[in-house]
Order: sequence, then C-alpha cells, then structure tokens
Amino acid sequence: MKKRKRFVIDSFALISFFQREPGSEKVKEILGQALLGKAVIYLSAINLGEIYYITARKLGKNLAEEMLEDIENLPIKIEEATRKRILGASRVKAHYPLSYADAFVVSLGMEFEASIVTGDPEFKSVEPLVEILWVNHLVSNE
Repeated sequence: MKKRKRFVIDSFALISFFQREPGSEKVKEILGQALLGKAVIYLSAINLGEIYYITARKLGKNLAEEMLEDIENLPIKIEEATRKRILGASRVKAHYPLSYADAFVVSLGMEFEASIVTGDPEFKSVEPLVEILWVNHLVSNE
C-alpha cells in the first residue's frame, strides 16, 4: 500500500484558501488529495485559534465562527496542544525566529514527518528542520 503524503497546514495557507488569495489553488489541490485518501492534513489547535482571532479581528465574529465551522468540515485533523507538543514548539521557538503559533506548525511537521504548507516567509528559517511546500511562488523564489 502506498504511503499517504502528510502535510501540516498553517494559518497563512488556510486563510489564503478561504480568501482566494495567491496560493489558494495549491491549498485546494492538497485538500482534494486528502478527500481522495491520498494525503493527510494536520492543523494544530493553536493555529486553529490563531485563524479564529485573525478572522474575528479583521472580518468580525460571525465570519470567524463560519470559518471555524468550515474548517471543521474539511479533511483536516485538528491536533491538540499536549504537553509534549507545547514543549516541542517551545524548543523550536527557542532557536528559530518565528512566532509561537508557527512553532507549533514546525513541531507538528517534525512529529509527523510532514511537509509544512505555507506562504509565510517566516518559515524560511526552519527549512533545515522540515520540508516546506510554498503555496505562494513569490515566497519560494526569494
């Protein structure tokens, strides 16, 4: 049996998908692979919260609630912030210049040996740790 591709998606990629920004087609393609059982997509509960507060601040609580419901209906596995994962993210954050929420993405990527799906240039610093699947081609060519 062929091994399924594994991805950890970050808030940048999911928000770009919902707002149909550059990179949203790549996210749609990965979601399609997950629907067909060819891929597994993980999202940290920390990043789910990040998506919620970013959306609520910019677009209001009602849209944030709708987006939360939409995400929960996508083929994405929400991974809780266990003590082990909190410490893993903290170790990443201690050595790399990225946000604490993004450190959870990297830590999950390492845990599941998964590619990170993002367009956030902050992830450039962690390319030695995890494979990055850049959804925005402008970022990957810098």
